Amino acid sequence: MAQENVLTPSSESAETQLQHAAYDSKVEGNIIFTQVDTAINWMRKNSLWPMPMGLACCAIELMGSASSRFDISRFGAEVMRFSPRQADVMIVAGTVTYKMALAVKRIWDQMPEPKWCIAMGACASSGGMYRSYAVLQGIDNLIPVDVYVSGCPPRPEALLEGLIKLQKKIEEEESALAHFQAKEKAV
Repeated sequence: MAQENVLTPSSESAETQLQHAAYDSKVEGNIIFTQVDTAINWMRKNSLWPMPMGLACCAIELMGSASSRFDISRFGAEVMRFSPRQADVMIVAGTVTYKMALAVKRIWDQMPEPKWCIAMGACASSGGMYRSYAVLQGIDNLIPVDVYVSGCPPRPEALLEGLIKLQKKIEEEESALAHFQAKEKAV
């Protein structure tokens, strides 16, 4: 009896098996396999709600990033929230004076977890050209910063690149539970 080369399920290549598990929008009923943390991080990274903290000239560039020319909504961040209880990413754009620092800290504390921060511009990142008694030398002295956007003032494209870097950081987070456990250990 001649032995035929028949493709059995156990002899299928790994590539063929992956094609069966992939999503195909043309055929209803296919299944996507993923981890809960991966799905949660995907949802978080694609629906960031910024709290714009425009304190100086960088705020004009922040506003420009929401215009149709640059369109921050392509990245799921068009819902600018001016209530800290509805925002999850604070964009500090401009010079932070000590007089304003307490207000920034209070707004940061009112934001729900998980939350992230983008320091936009040289002044927010390091005090910029202002080396005086009235200017905070970097917002990272007050709140934790996840992404720094350089420039004086940075162009809207630079803010969008910073937003993409923040999305990659959110995508690589371990899990939602690990995020809260790390906060508890810090306290």
